[in-house]
Amino acid sequence: MRYFITLLSALLFLSACASQKQSVVASKKELPQWYKNPVKTNESTMYSTGEGESKEEAVAVALSGMASTLSVSISSEFKTKSVVQEGDIESSQTTSTNEVKSDVKKIRISNYEVVEVEEIGFKKFIVLVKSEKRKLFESLKKELEQKISFIQTGTTSNAMKELGSYKEQKNSLQDVPNMLTVMSVLDESFDGSKYIKKVKEIDEKYQKLLNSITFSIESDSESQNLKAPIQNGLSEKKLTIQEGSGKNHFKITLSSKTEQASSYGFSLARCAINITTKDYSGAIIASNKLNITGQSTQGYNIAKENVAIKLSEMIKKDGVEKVLGLEI
Repeated sequence: MRYFITLLSALLFLSACASQKQSVVASKKELPQWYKNPVKTNESTMYSTGEGESKEEAVAVALSGMASTLSVSISSEFKTKSVVQEGDIESSQTTSTNEVKSDVKKIRISNYEVVEVEEIGFKKFIVLVKSEKRKLFESLKKELEQKISFIQTGTTSNAMKELGSYKEQKNSLQDVPNMLTVMSVLDESFDGSKYIKKVKEIDEKYQKLLNSITFSIESDSESQNLKAPIQNGLSEKKLTIQEGSGKNHFKITLSSKTEQASSYGFSLARCAINITTKDYSGAIIASNKLNITGQSTQGYNIAKENVAIKLSEMIKKDGVEKVLGLEI
């Protein structure tokens, strides 16, 4: 009887707990007025709203939208990953992850203020951001002046180093035309001609120096078949191949050692390649070592030719400058 009473008490206790358990239904949060009817951009201030799984993501989306109103190219990359896990006994669990990456490639809006932010659901944020046009203009102008101030037009004794310097400067200025477009939208009186002139000047200096550079290629007897891929790679870069002298001429030397082997019916040519580039004074300015294995079912000589084919493919994939170890 005591056992029966104890069991009955336990059942009544569990029943009482179960009756007290209530279902909680999360009500959907209503969107605030500042999001449904956001403040409109005016002559002095830009406004934009955004939504994301975090505050940072929502801000990025809002800034992308703001930048798009300034005639700026926007690149957005969306990645979605879903993982579903099914449980036992009529239960299931689902995990879903959504990754959104927004990249404003042409301009960075660094001068902004988050006016409103609200979490309206699980991993769901909304924001309202604003940016003062004058402050944004001034920040872009400051950034532009910094880019121009780093430009150096002096020459060096090594034409290849000078070419690399011009290339680095070209890369740092490649977004200037887009910045000027935005600045003209923000301030109609802005004149960006001096900046355009500077970009054009660097482009012309780079191209003029590139056109004046010449290369010659020599090799030992083992590496004769490797000259053509190097030559073709240089030609693709619009570089001149000819005998010459002077500070703008460079000599590429190829040497290699090949070992013969076989495996599973294939003839193998294991080739260790050394590439050096020297300037007019004979100083080595770049070098590289490659290990390429050619193979063929038609014999060792064809396997050696396969080494040249693989070198050519490597140059097409990575660029002749990487294979040579140069900055062109």
